[in-house]
Amino acid sequence: MSKISIVIPCFNEEENVCEIARAIMNVMDEKLKHYQYDIIFIDNDSQDETRKLIRKLCNEYTQIKAIFNAKNFGQFNSPYYGMCQSDGDCTVLISCDFQDPVEMIPIFVDEWEKGYKIVSAIKTSSKENGFIRFLRNSYYKIIKKFSDVEQIENFTGFGLYDKSFIEVLRNLDDTTPFLRGIVAELGYKRKNVEYQQENRRAGKTHNNWYTLYDAAMLSVTAYTKVGLRMATFIGFFAGIISIVLAFVYLILKLIYWEEFVAGTAPILIAVLILGSLLLFFMGMLGEYILTINKRMMKRPLVIEEERINFNQIKE
Repeated sequence: MSKISIVIPCFNEEENVCEIARAIMNVMDEKLKHYQYDIIFIDNDSQDETRKLIRKLCNEYTQIKAIFNAKNFGQFNSPYYGMCQSDGDCTVLISCDFQDPVEMIPIFVDEWEKGYKIVSAIKTSSKENGFIRFLRNSYYKIIKKFSDVEQIENFTGFGLYDKSFIEVLRNLDDTTPFLRGIVAELGYKRKNVEYQQENRRAGKTHNNWYTLYDAAMLSVTAYTKVGLRMATFIGFFAGIISIVLAFVYLILKLIYWEEFVAGTAPILIAVLILGSLLLFFMGMLGEYILTINKRMMKRPLVIEEERINFNQIKE
């Protein structure tokens, strides 16, 4: 009998952990009863009652497992690590807040049974803030245009992954994994399935401008050369314009030595423009260096504090 592992990353989700576990068990028992399954909660150092509730679930149901991180290791490392700890014939990654519908799991499995190794859920619409949705869509279009590899628009990581692809993830040895980019670059026999993203059922979102910026910069620095190429091209053209203007200024000064007085305004404007360009591209270069630095340090994805209902420690 094939086994399905369902990985649920969570952080301060005391209002959702019990409900999501019951919802998934109902779906599995009603629509996928011919499969074995386990549910793996990976908690990113929650500070509310989340861990207490997960412990209770693990005591009640042996098919529910838990990994408690020693601290918060970020929105990318924790889900990735949880997927690498799964041992099912396929693994489903789903959020804890019900924005990813549990009813999609049988659809994923049906496509997997047809031979697809990855089933990626693509948002066709979302009930999130309209301005945030506009920025997100704009980002996807930009990153898709400039990326070196195919990018999957409106894909958050929600989906199903065959055990063969999970093995690929385990062997990557990437200390700053960006799952969406990895799926786009290395994913094979992939099927897209559309869905509508719902609002959070309870609690507050943990995404903010910083986390969104972090995700955007990670994908830009890992899968595009656009930042460095922009610095090269814009710097080149700005240099040419500066040389031309300097040459024109010199000619005018030589011809109209007494009459031509430019003053400090052109110098000030030129310094401000060139200075702002330098600062912007120094920051962009810093983002690339930061990504390289994290990868070179080879730090662990997460450090576990405890795991529950696992028969053995996975390397």
